[in-house]
Amino acid sequence: MPLYKRKPFDLVEKPKDLKPNELVFQVRFTKEIFKDYGEYLRRINLYRHRVWTCKLTGKNYLTYEEALVLEKKAAQEVQKFPEELVAPVLRDVQFSMLSLKDLGDAVAQKLQGCLSEGSEVYGRKNNDVYSCKIERVVKDGEKTHYEVAWLDKYERLPENTAIDEEDLIRCKVRFSRAFLRSFIRESTYRSIPWVLHEKLAKKHGIPTDPPDELKDQFFMQDGVIVINRKRKKSEDREAKKNGFQDTYEIGRDKLKAQSIRYPIDDLLVEYAEFDKQLTERPPPCREFNVPMECVGDHLMVWDFCTSFGRLLHLSPFSLEDFERAVCHKGSNIVLITECHSALLRFLLKDNSEYFIAVQKKRPTMKITLITWTEYLSDFLELIGIFELSNHIATIKRGHYGLLDIQAKLAILRELVCRVLETEYFKGKLDDDIEKQHALAATRREEILEESRKKREDNLKIQSNGKEATIGCGNSSDTGSDNHLRENGDMPSNNGKRTSQSKHSLENSENELLVSFKNAKKKKVDVKNATAKINASSKIASNKLIKDEGKETLENRSMDQRAAHKMRKNEIKEHLENRSKEQRKEYLEREIEKRVIRTNPLGKDRDYNRYWFFRRDGRIFVESTDSVQWGYYSSKQELDALIGSLNVKGVRERALKKQLEILYEKISLELQKKSKEVAQKPATDDAEVRRSTRVRAPPRDNPALAFLKYVNKWKED
Repeated sequence: MPLYKRKPFDLVEKPKDLKPNELVFQVRFTKEIFKDYGEYLRRINLYRHRVWTCKLTGKNYLTYEEALVLEKKAAQEVQKFPEELVAPVLRDVQFSMLSLKDLGDAVAQKLQGCLSEGSEVYGRKNNDVYSCKIERVVKDGEKTHYEVAWLDKYERLPENTAIDEEDLIRCKVRFSRAFLRSFIRESTYRSIPWVLHEKLAKKHGIPTDPPDELKDQFFMQDGVIVINRKRKKSEDREAKKNGFQDTYEIGRDKLKAQSIRYPIDDLLVEYAEFDKQLTERPPPCREFNVPMECVGDHLMVWDFCTSFGRLLHLSPFSLEDFERAVCHKGSNIVLITECHSALLRFLLKDNSEYFIAVQKKRPTMKITLITWTEYLSDFLELIGIFELSNHIATIKRGHYGLLDIQAKLAILRELVCRVLETEYFKGKLDDDIEKQHALAATRREEILEESRKKREDNLKIQSNGKEATIGCGNSSDTGSDNHLRENGDMPSNNGKRTSQSKHSLENSENELLVSFKNAKKKKVDVKNATAKINASSKIASNKLIKDEGKETLENRSMDQRAAHKMRKNEIKEHLENRSKEQRKEYLEREIEKRVIRTNPLGKDRDYNRYWFFRRDGRIFVESTDSVQWGYYSSKQELDALIGSLNVKGVRERALKKQLEILYEKISLELQKKSKEVAQKPATDDAEVRRSTRVRAPPRDNPALAFLKYVNKWKED
């Protein structure tokens, strides 16, 4: 069975009080049965962690199932061990105090030992095989006899015996030392001393009692070898008093420290001296106006409405305004009515069940700030969710604002989910994805073109700086034309180059080879040329790897290719008269506009997820069960969060890397947010200090800004 942290792991026993029709949960590869789903999940998560070791091969950092499969394959290989050698090898293994490597080497050396004086081999005696040592080689004409001393410590055999060469076993080992180590692991249940399984020892007649020299250190208890800890502890105390430390323990600790290859699973990271440099993680703020269990729905609805505002014809609004609008008890809040109306209008554009149901009731189908509650009531009746249907009467009476916050956000969540399922939304989303791919392809071409020009300029500078004769004559022009042809660029009749460069990295590698050949022909310093070429190509390659939208055109249909090409041409026409920096800014801005979904930044060691939304300057923290939420709202908290992440763990390493990539962007948003928060008390104090003699109009209260929301993108 696989080892857990290099120790045996016991499986859960089958429950004894199972009923015939009782619902249970079974682990597929261990056949363990659980009544409680929580316990089943905990055990499955443990099996999925890479903390398991294959007992036979010693390979670690595996999942339980991977270790189980590896053990099965190794066990099949071990069965190929010659039957006649099993017993003598096991005799050498039983109660051996050697390390696994030394023990495997010793057995291998015996198996392929040379028949000379002093070598230890295996010999046949009384129809059995025993370990022996060649004392003397006696030649009698053509025949050779060997005088051997039997080394078997369990059988009393004659001290010296003369045997023929046929009785000595010498074979060319058909297996490696790794194979022998797997055989030793499978045959034993503990190491140093190595102890055979009781059934295996009895099968081959090998004693199971420890030898006399080991009885002081180990003893048998319930058929298992147990270490004498009292003796060991007393010896350790004496050694510490005398200033000595066990060399075996020192070596084991060093080996353990060296054997860990980071990053590993975060929960397995043991904190050392280096980890004391990590800062203390600041606690996230948990002050929300909406109930804690509704924060997830609140963020999801807001992010969807702001991300796809153009598609919904709904102008963006801040998260704070949306939060205050949801918590407000008024029934005619423009922000809330516009959100519902935009989602309901989108549902009516799709030929769905909702569209058919509304068409039967209301042929005009025009949603306004007055009639939106009627369409919302029709929607709730159609979906038939009992918890939400209870509020239909309240909504029809025009008292939507009296609903509790949980009900409001649940209704908005259902509307968003239904919009996501419509064919109309999927079609629009496909268009956005195609536009994003076209923009990404144009950006890649810009990067490739820029890197190609740099390589050409570098080669020209190098070639002009060496031999002046190389740059003269027709051969130079021919060489440059060949260089252009091989790179896919040929001058046209008008003197312009028509680019035939492809988007794959393969083509850029061909360019490097051609440039290398030309540099060699022109007797340029090849080492300097290739160094600069590789440096520039590496930068271009790294940029290509990081770009989104790497989908190639090979897997697309002819119509899709044509549409993709047309979009690229439109983008190029738009960029034609712009500078290099303007083109880059335009492409970055347009790609960012078409973000399809918001992904979490990563997870910490406890599987808490971290989110950053483009239109809000905070980092949100979501617990593993999605019940608890919090946020960081200052640059100091961001720096402390990054400083607290331990790069030894897989999850925190990835999270720290992502935070460092977006550090500048997040910092600007957080600083902007902090300034807005700091300005609010200043404006409040100014209002208080205003003289009563001044008849100036009062400033607008920022907390009531959501009441003045106007949908500027509303459909006519």
